[in-house]
Amino acid sequence: MEIWLFLGLILLVAYFGHNQSLLIATGVVMVLKLIPFTAKWLPTIEAKGINWGVTIISIAILVPIATGKIGFSDLLNAFKTPAGWIAVLMGIAVAILSKYGVNQLANVPQVTVALVLGTIIGVVAFKGVAAGPVIASGMTYVIITLLNLHF
Repeated sequence: MEIWLFLGLILLVAYFGHNQSLLIATGVVMVLKLIPFTAKWLPTIEAKGINWGVTIISIAILVPIATGKIGFSDLLNAFKTPAGWIAVLMGIAVAILSKYGVNQLANVPQVTVALVLGTIIGVVAFKGVAAGPVIASGMTYVIITLLNLHF
């Protein structure tokens, strides 16, 4: 019963916070929980879901290359500005931190609960987005804005 109350609360928070991603995610988890044979899938989703999500985000990031919106000239131009170098460094930093974060999520359940709560609060109350590359972009934005740099 506690599981359903917790998921129901998250669903309500997502609904009233107008967060479609969290609403869909919670709804999917609730539906999976209702279907008897999916109980075997939940541990797999828990173990591999973050990697699947990163893969989907990576696909979305690569689409502008596939459509021709971003080319080699854009890549070379990024290295011509301090803001471009900051973006590269933030991407590297987030990738390294994410490596440790994924391991911690798998090994320390107490941290996972706190992170889930913090993510829900950040997404719903502050209109944030739960995504690693977006975090790197946000960090880049903050630094280049503080330093008054431009691409």
